[in-house]
Amino acid sequence: MKLITELNETVSYVTEAKEDGHKNHFIEGIFLQSNVVNRNGREYPKNIMEKEVSRYMSEVVKLNRAYGELGHPAGPQINLDRVSHIITELSWDGDNVMGKAKITRTPMGEIARGLLESGAQLGVSSRGMGSLKESNGKMVVQSDYKIATAADIVADPSAPNAFVRGIMENVDWIYDPVKGTWQEQHLDDIKNNIKRMSLSEINNNKLTIFEDYIASLAIRNR
Repeated sequence: MKLITELNETVSYVTEAKEDGHKNHFIEGIFLQSNVVNRNGREYPKNIMEKEVSRYMSEVVKLNRAYGELGHPAGPQINLDRVSHIITELSWDGDNVMGKAKITRTPMGEIARGLLESGAQLGVSSRGMGSLKESNGKMVVQSDYKIATAADIVADPSAPNAFVRGIMENVDWIYDPVKGTWQEQHLDDIKNNIKRMSLSEINNNKLTIFEDYIASLAIRNR
């Protein structure tokens, strides 16, 4: 599977006062988009995005586990030492997913808060894992798409609308069910790993992972 990142509009900075006098700080804006071909020629069908946003909301956001980082890491894992905010809300507005995230009282959260209070124009960037299929001159995100985080905070003073930050074209990622982490794998490594696995090992490591391997190979070889 590919690591897919999308850089979105500049977000708004909001401060909300609590009854005890303390203040909470938030960012809000467009976090995700569907049914639009972005500047990298990539499109997220709305039915696929709706299904994944629903899963992400129930399994991650509602459990207060929807972390985002300051800056954009090169992999799908959440690095707790770089967490700057927690995503608290996601809702649909047409083909856009509007989001709200609370700035955390962490070192990276304090940096983000300081930048925002100083007037810095920051954006948000989603991170996800998925397969791509070419169709009519565009790359369409497939139904295996999974959100790693709906929003990292990134510096982008000039983005007028959602556009692609990039995709790691030469790297594939596979999920290690034993470690519970995503592992970076080049295509040759994936092929060799599959060849070494027995049928029982494949079954023990989830059929879906094996299918992801095959899907990655098929996409690369087109």
